[in-house]
Amino acid sequence: MTTLSLIARRTILAAGTALVAASATSSVFAASTAAWPTKPVRIVVGFPGGSSPDLTARTFSEPLSKLLGQPVIVENKVGAGGNIGATEVARAHDNHTIGLMINGNMTIAKILNPATPYDPLKDLAPLTLIGVSPLVLTAPVEQPGVPKDADAQAFFAAAQKAGDTWSYGTPGVGTIGHLGTELLKARSGIAPIHVPYSGYPQVATAMMGGQLQMALLPPALAMAQAQAGKLRLIGVTSSGRSALAPGVPSLAEAGIKNFDLQIWNAFAAPSSMPAEIRTKLAAMLVEIARSPAVREKLFQQGWQMVGTSPEGLANRIQKDTAELSRLIKEQKISNQ
Repeated sequence: MTTLSLIARRTILAAGTALVAASATSSVFAASTAAWPTKPVRIVVGFPGGSSPDLTARTFSEPLSKLLGQPVIVENKVGAGGNIGATEVARAHDNHTIGLMINGNMTIAKILNPATPYDPLKDLAPLTLIGVSPLVLTAPVEQPGVPKDADAQAFFAAAQKAGDTWSYGTPGVGTIGHLGTELLKARSGIAPIHVPYSGYPQVATAMMGGQLQMALLPPALAMAQAQAGKLRLIGVTSSGRSALAPGVPSLAEAGIKNFDLQIWNAFAAPSSMPAEIRTKLAAMLVEIARSPAVREKLFQQGWQMVGTSPEGLANRIQKDTAELSRLIKEQKISNQ
């Protein structure tokens, strides 16, 4: 046998061995993926119990547990506008951890604060966009300088007069409540000071206690407190009225131009989670989201159900990241 023939034979044998090894590895991985999950699955939420993201996560936990055949546990890792929870998800390598997050956690977290320990675009893998919603501008029922029967225009006139003696609350720096109110300040000429809290329920409580003069709240929370006579509804942040806040005028009707704001929540996985598992999870989450019972629960929680593919959520992230980054730059918003 010539030297050339010997080299060729060895090359073919090596390639064959490598192919068999690769095939075996692939088979083992496929088998392990088919067996997934092998232990309880965690849904990490970066906001307190009773908050809108928490309620959504708990709405999904039971039906997801039934589909997976394993317990699904909701864990609240509170702080930094949800970024502590998002960091927990980004750093997870057990293939059994996902997160329920809001806009800011999956878009501009790193842009707003370069010290954020994770990069939304690199460290998180989109699963599905669950729901979208406008926010509702709310205020205490009684506050100095604002008549009890004041409409939205009278409220803004009082806010303009008050200047920076008023404060507004949000669930944290970089949340849509924060960025949206800063945009509202620019569009309306008001100047309240930002005070961050751990979640929307805490913001509502502070308003009712007189520590805050205004806040953008999710519709379900705003409507419930207004119906109880504890908060005043000023207007919704959508361009027109919303079925999620029936009877509440839009801020556009009060003369606030070029102002259309949505919050959303979504499921994400660590980017380290194998694609096969992410695909399996995403399909299950969409199936759950589109069921009539869950769709109704989401509506009651103040969400219009979407239930996108991972690609659909990725497109929304790309669009919102560009728009919110522009807003941060234009309004000179910092992480302070």
